[in-house]
Amino acid sequence: MLGYYLLIGIIALASFAVSAKLKSKFAHYSKIRLQNGMSGAEIAQQMLHDNGIYDVKVISTSGRLTDHYNPVNKTVNLSEAVYNQRNAAAAAVAAHEVGHAVQHATAYNMLQLRSKLVPAVNISSRLSGFLIFGGLILGATQGLVMGYYIAVLGLVLMAVATLFSFITLPVEYDASNRALKWLKQYNMLTPQEYDGAADSLKWAARTYVVAALGALASLLYWASLILGSRD
Repeated sequence: MLGYYLLIGIIALASFAVSAKLKSKFAHYSKIRLQNGMSGAEIAQQMLHDNGIYDVKVISTSGRLTDHYNPVNKTVNLSEAVYNQRNAAAAAVAAHEVGHAVQHATAYNMLQLRSKLVPAVNISSRLSGFLIFGGLILGATQGLVMGYYIAVLGLVLMAVATLFSFITLPVEYDASNRALKWLKQYNMLTPQEYDGAADSLKWAARTYVVAALGALASLLYWASLILGSRD
């Protein structure tokens, strides 16, 4: 138990450090104004057209760090700051989100797999903890064998969510690679601006890595606790 909490503590600290670094990087690169004068929305629209995509809308969404691509209604949703700003950080985020739209348009296999898992993950995120704790309590207090199987079911659901976290990694890295390739190929940014965009996306990707490792650590801990209870 102590080892688990130590591991989770280390991952939590890593997550905090990466998140703080990401915010620092974006704040820094938000000060680098693009020489081409394009806003995040204009960057996104141009990348869509250069990839032959004309059925995806670029819209502004409220909040901070709310940027995402919605494959259901085919919209690139950019936070207000990214949508309106004309700096290296906004260009990086806008191009990254369009990277997901390009994945969708080209039927990128990992994105398709992640999309198929979304309904299962929505269920598992709500039920896994409840089933695990409920099953363990039933087994410990009532001595019911059924409690073990309930906990195992919760573990399976947690494994689905963990798998989703790891499938997300290549999806996010690929979207960033598509974004950076386009930014360079079409000379959208100066070398300094491009380096800032690349650095921003690098730190953004690391948040997903830490999240995946945290999910795996939790899965392994509960697996050892539940499966070990049968020994």
